[in-house]
Amino acid sequence: MDSLVVIIYLAAMVGFGIWGRYKAKNQDDFLVAGRRLGGWLYTGTISAVVLGGASTIGGVGLGYTSGLSGMWLVFSIGLGIILLSLFFAPKIQKLEIYTVSQMLELRYGKGSRLVSGTIMTAYGLMISTTSTVAYATIFHALFDLNKFWSVLIGGGIVILYSMLGGMWSITLTDFVQFFIQTIGIFLIMLPVVLSKSGGIGELFSSLPAEQTSPVGIGWQAILGYILIYTLGLLIGRDIWQRVFTARSPGVARWGGLSAGVYCLLYAVAGALIGMAATKIVPGIEVQDDVFVAVVDAAMSPLLGGFVLAAALAAMMSTASGSLMAAATVCRQDIVEPLLARKDIAPATKDVPDSTPEGATQTDGVPTYGSSSTKSTLVRSLVRETGDEIRDSRIYLIGLGVVTLILAMIMPSVVEALTVAYNLLVAGLFIPILGGLIFKRGNIVGVMAGMILGSLTTIVIMITMGIYSNEAIYLGLIASLLGYVIGSLVTKPTPPEVMAAWKERLNR
Repeated sequence: MDSLVVIIYLAAMVGFGIWGRYKAKNQDDFLVAGRRLGGWLYTGTISAVVLGGASTIGGVGLGYTSGLSGMWLVFSIGLGIILLSLFFAPKIQKLEIYTVSQMLELRYGKGSRLVSGTIMTAYGLMISTTSTVAYATIFHALFDLNKFWSVLIGGGIVILYSMLGGMWSITLTDFVQFFIQTIGIFLIMLPVVLSKSGGIGELFSSLPAEQTSPVGIGWQAILGYILIYTLGLLIGRDIWQRVFTARSPGVARWGGLSAGVYCLLYAVAGALIGMAATKIVPGIEVQDDVFVAVVDAAMSPLLGGFVLAAALAAMMSTASGSLMAAATVCRQDIVEPLLARKDIAPATKDVPDSTPEGATQTDGVPTYGSSSTKSTLVRSLVRETGDEIRDSRIYLIGLGVVTLILAMIMPSVVEALTVAYNLLVAGLFIPILGGLIFKRGNIVGVMAGMILGSLTTIVIMITMGIYSNEAIYLGLIASLLGYVIGSLVTKPTPPEVMAAWKERLNR
């Protein structure tokens, strides 16, 4: 019965992918759902994309090992969404761009897209990998498949519905997945496992104090979660792409705030489920196995099938959104600028070779969207809509295959998530935040901050371990020093670039 429920769910996701195909009529539809999502769809898609395998499988596992304080990973994600929505999302939504790297180029001028695009692509792939690893554990438990076939089948379904309609397919499936995971986690799993463990009062009285304390893991670990995940959510490429889908700045602000509060509640629910699991299925050595084990032990096949479908919903929505983000960045910020540089550099000196597809130039600054003043050269580079969507699908499928390979070799969802956010925060947080608040920041500072932050973090993770807090501490310090010193000792960003940036933000 539980397997049948999951099969029906998977078939429905493919069905929504087909529906999305008919809504994706142009590149804007395929990449950012036409920039016209209202409050309900926007809240659902933001919640679904951030609450993936690490938040569900990993969150319950952390509750199992660390008690109530295991909530801090997901709680930090919720805080990040709230801060992003209240202070930055309305500005981001006004830019009408496709990628974070394009924002950096608008703010600082050309030169940063390749490095930032590489970091963002790696981040997107690792986030997608975490969810792929997580839902493979459910396929293994339900269908008795080995890891290879679990990853291949689950990942194949995600790639299929994502490439059919792009962001419209992902948005539609996200909303359904948000609905399913809300029912499955909050209305079924949480009350059932709490009841099986004797009730919340009995549970708290029977566990040691460090398991029931919200700060039991210690302030250093909590600070590490906030630095990695709260700051990471402020600049996450997959999150920004969702912000670009909002119909207005108001939708981006209040819809995102609602999603952030939902994440805080999800964090507490996951920790409580993990705590109850210590009573129901004690002695589990691998924390990623706790979720499926407690479902099997505490629920009937029908309820268990719905809860496993809810977990799959959380994981697949994150996997598809991150995969779309990685494919978009790889294409628009790495491959196509390099091809454009090769094709047009000999003939044109006045058009920057990093001009993104669909952009015109105003005083050397990319300007996105339609324009009657596009140069003949730029018009010649814009392909037909069908070719645009076809190419986007090719990139999505290609990176989807890379994700499947990474998922087959990555041992832990939390480990993969930590690598992703360490690279993202250390490499890009300072340059992006600086672009919004530090007028003196320039392209030299950006490049120095990105390179120093990323390299420092990689070296520390290799020498001291992936989970060492020093990786993010020292990475952020190196990035800050590189950004500030590089900006102050070189010429400011050209006035015409700053003028175009301010005009874009104020319109």
